[in-house]
Amino acid sequence: MKPVAIARVNLLRFFRNRSVVFSVFLLPMFIVLLLGAMQGGASTPKLGFVALGEDSFTSEFLGILEGVGGFEVVQIDDESQAVRQVERGALRAALVVPAGYEATLRSGGDVEIRMVTRAAQEVQGITEMIDAAVTRQATLLRAARFAEQKGAGTFDEALAVAEVTQTKLPAVIVLASMAGEPFALAGLGQFDIYAQGMLVLFIFITTLNGATNLVQSRQLRVSHRMYSTPTPVRTMIAGEALSRFTIAIIQGAFIFVGTWLIFGVDWGSPIGASLTIIAFALVATAGAMLLGAMASNEQQASGISTALGLGLAALGGCMVPLAVFELLSDTVYRVAHVTPHAWALEAFQALVAEDAGVGDIAGFLAILLGYVVLLGLLATWRLRRTLVR
Repeated sequence: MKPVAIARVNLLRFFRNRSVVFSVFLLPMFIVLLLGAMQGGASTPKLGFVALGEDSFTSEFLGILEGVGGFEVVQIDDESQAVRQVERGALRAALVVPAGYEATLRSGGDVEIRMVTRAAQEVQGITEMIDAAVTRQATLLRAARFAEQKGAGTFDEALAVAEVTQTKLPAVIVLASMAGEPFALAGLGQFDIYAQGMLVLFIFITTLNGATNLVQSRQLRVSHRMYSTPTPVRTMIAGEALSRFTIAIIQGAFIFVGTWLIFGVDWGSPIGASLTIIAFALVATAGAMLLGAMASNEQQASGISTALGLGLAALGGCMVPLAVFELLSDTVYRVAHVTPHAWALEAFQALVAEDAGVGDIAGFLAILLGYVVLLGLLATWRLRRTLVR
């Protein structure tokens, strides 16, 4: 079949370029890794705990921290090691409990617990939890000290009574209720949002760059010679489109499987995600065909494909999540949905955050296919006009 033969030639030309391995396969994975690592994601923050001495009060303080929740407590023997891990980002913060912690508290002295962190904003939330743990232990110690001073027994006896009494006190329960819609990114993990954005961005920009092949065929009058044979325009477009679509699917499948295996990215329903990738690959293919039919030369096609690819990606939510657009301005959010990128990302986010199925994203897929039909018709019309001149 002629379309398959045309596609085969284009694919051979494409994969002979050694830079393809980096730009098509390695670069998207590297960017997902970089952005995900910088963001820190929804993983449980880790708090280092360094005890410079061993006593019952230090052990009790550690137990209180572990019971607070909201972070993972990691015991570290050496203070310098804890500082290095904070510097490298392995720990969100580290607490250093001094030697003689229990003896100082028993004597009524003040104890300074050192907290090490890279930036104050990185421990927002953790600081409050640590303060709660310190306050809980301090309250028991003050109660025991007060009872001892009033002659109610020794410090240890009063502390034991305070601990028992605390467990018998009625609990204060805070009932939380939700107001408004949940944040759209709440169900996404550390690398999920970036994997989705990079998949959409690179499929579109890589496929759009393939328009230069069609421009080159026109400049060398290969397309004209084919048109002079019993080869209709639709066959030529089908062959060119098949090669672009194949590249888009290969790249999309690589990012999909690679991010799932390496970074544990959740793509939701595999069928739904696959259909979204196929639909968006068709959109990118139709866009590449239209650009290839309109551009005057390879340089123009290359420049337009890069500018248009990055511009639409930024506007469509590949670089800044759509949910952020919605929070900033309804107008910006609506304008973003002029791009097919926004609809593809909406489908991906629904699959993950809302556990949607194929039926739930059918509307998004239909809109993407609408782009395919529109761009495909324009590309066919434009290429036909070019060839009959």
